[in-house]
Amino acid sequence: MFEERSKVSYDETNERVRIIEEIEIGEDRDYYDVLYLHNIGKEYRLNFKTRQCNVTQLTRPFRPFGVPPDAEFEGSATLGVSGLPGEFITIENFAGYLQREGARYFGFVTSPDCYPVQTNFVSNDTGLVTMSFFDINVGITDPNIFIPPPDCFK
Repeated sequence: MFEERSKVSYDETNERVRIIEEIEIGEDRDYYDVLYLHNIGKEYRLNFKTRQCNVTQLTRPFRPFGVPPDAEFEGSATLGVSGLPGEFITIENFAGYLQREGARYFGFVTSPDCYPVQTNFVSNDTGLVTMSFFDINVGITDPNIFIPPPDCFK
């Protein structure tokens, strides 16, 4: 009864994430603009329907979308038609344990570029969290995306 669809802007170097969310719980649907600035420990959450903005301290650590440094390689696979140029992609599977979060990690990235395809985290606090990625654009095309929404300063 829960689904979230998002457009994500991500800056691993400066630990910043901007998410435009559509959240569906049962029959209810809400829309948010959420900015996580881990580099200063703040979260800005703007409800598009009500225009109310909540600014709070971040309590969870920054979670990179890539493969954690201590994750172990578990195998690789081909998606698509192997042998036909431009019709397949090789993915690699990694798994590990995130000590500071007390969570298991498993995920898939492209090879050789290491772009995330899917990441999964399992912990007692959150249960299973799965993120699937598509339509990835490399680089930050608009650096202003990491500026808090103006409604958060009214």
